[in-house]
Amino acid sequence: MTTKQLVEQIHKKKSFLCVGLDVDLNKIPEHLLETEDPIFEFNKAIIDATHHLAVGYKPNTAFYEAYGLKGWRSLEKTIEYLNTNYPEVFTIADAKRGDIGNTSTMYAKAFFEDLQFDSVTVAPYMGKDSVEPFLAFEDKHTILLALTSNQGAFDFQTKQTEGQELYKNVLAVSKTWANSENLMYVVGATKAEYLAEIRAIIPDSFLLVPGVGAQGGNLQDVCKYGLNDQIGLLINSSRGIIYASKGKDFAEAAQAKALVLQEEMEKILASR
Repeated sequence: MTTKQLVEQIHKKKSFLCVGLDVDLNKIPEHLLETEDPIFEFNKAIIDATHHLAVGYKPNTAFYEAYGLKGWRSLEKTIEYLNTNYPEVFTIADAKRGDIGNTSTMYAKAFFEDLQFDSVTVAPYMGKDSVEPFLAFEDKHTILLALTSNQGAFDFQTKQTEGQELYKNVLAVSKTWANSENLMYVVGATKAEYLAEIRAIIPDSFLLVPGVGAQGGNLQDVCKYGLNDQIGLLINSSRGIIYASKGKDFAEAAQAKALVLQEEMEKILASR
């Protein structure tokens, strides 16, 4: 999916919502545990109930890898279901990969060619040669961890190096890499006060913003400082949507939660 196509979907659905598919078997409705593939059945129901409200889906691969081969097969089935039935949505493999040279190329092949994701999250701290192999794939996007929503972000990301916070240096340097137009960036919603300075460095890039809802991030604050001429935001919500109910009405409850966010986004877009 190209950036232009993503922007078109945002305007069509009046939404820049991304739903995180972080499936924990201990949290899904018990009746699904009786099915052959509980993870996939859960994802399928969530996707069917929310696809008209969301422009993206983001499976966190750790929640699939934790269940071994069965979990990986559930991930394969989920992305295949999305690509076959809802090809208009933007798909993100939240894998947080990052290694040098051929290893990064193989990671990129796994997510871009085998699984056919539109994008993958990548850690930048091994530098240029760990990221450029991902950027080499045409019409695929590499989502660089810039300023994350967790408390530990302050351990390194905001530390001063030569008079500048480390995350700002990462943003600036990443713009010099080959095919940097394929970059997007992760900025946590709990760091909304940093967004104005981030936009000064990367005014045109898309930002994937987790942390709205369960982690305490505020959508209005994120939009105030983060929106750009192309919208430029994907707001991710995981637990707040997919675990809205543990009963047989879980999909309907997820839809209701997604609708609240979509309607708020529609109002924000209309006011611009």
